[in-house]
Amino acid sequence: MDAVRELGELAASAGCKVKYGEPMSRHTTFRIGGPADLFLSVPDETALECVCGAADRLGVKILPIGNGSNLLVRDEGIRGAVLTLGGAFQTLSLGKEGRIRCGAGVPLAEACAFARDHSLTGLEFAWGIPGAVGGAAYMNAGAYEHAVGETVELCEHVSADGKPGRFSGRDLSWGYRKSPYTDGGAIVTFVTFALRPGSRSEISARMDDLFARRKSRQPLEMPSAGSVFKRPAGHFAGTLIEQCGLKGRCVGGAMVSEKHAGFIVNTGGATCADVHRLIGVIQDTVYKKTGVKLECEVKTIG
Repeated sequence: MDAVRELGELAASAGCKVKYGEPMSRHTTFRIGGPADLFLSVPDETALECVCGAADRLGVKILPIGNGSNLLVRDEGIRGAVLTLGGAFQTLSLGKEGRIRCGAGVPLAEACAFARDHSLTGLEFAWGIPGAVGGAAYMNAGAYEHAVGETVELCEHVSADGKPGRFSGRDLSWGYRKSPYTDGGAIVTFVTFALRPGSRSEISARMDDLFARRKSRQPLEMPSAGSVFKRPAGHFAGTLIEQCGLKGRCVGGAMVSEKHAGFIVNTGGATCADVHRLIGVIQDTVYKKTGVKLECEVKTIG
């Protein structure tokens, strides 16, 4: 029995949902990506510890994903196992003094709504970010000059070899699109946000305003992976791309959004190769015309 099949059987016995050869285009907001050898939906911490420990022992690589909103999966797919968090990891609970404990599989928008409904402020900026709580913590997702790390008090995780752990206080070192997890192999399981009491009506109004701004400026109606490039110092990537006349530029089914040049959208049937070629065109053109090097924010996997 090969290692992937053995891991799949062990995962099934631990209560996971198991699929083989699952197309990743079904699990990313870009709607792009070849098949994963093994696709697992893990229901709780016990099962996750079992899966991670077994994968470490068998030498099978594990890739955790949330909502698939910042990912570009290669057309050849993913060797090893892709893991999503269901069951207990999709729960929310209210603690003392404005604390909210969120499972890593909870959509970030759901966490924002939960905070609003309990008159807690601090997460309004994240309303509309299309990711899960775990992924948002992993990459310190942000918008409108704020980032998730500003509100996180505690992150719980399971290490690559199946051991539970946590980061809090000084362990929680945040940077631009960077967290304590960015360069490690641990999987975020729960995040505790420390929020402040506020007016529910004011919180709701702020969320509505930010979402209206997002909807008017971003191509939410088309498959994409969000902002493709990190914000370069002193500039906005979308503005530079637009100034270089690249709005609407296409490679295959991939196109620079005509609504927001910082986005690449899938117009139908786009491949990872199409997107990569278009990214190259954008980077080369912007550098030649402005001298600014654009760095990708979207993570390519597979």
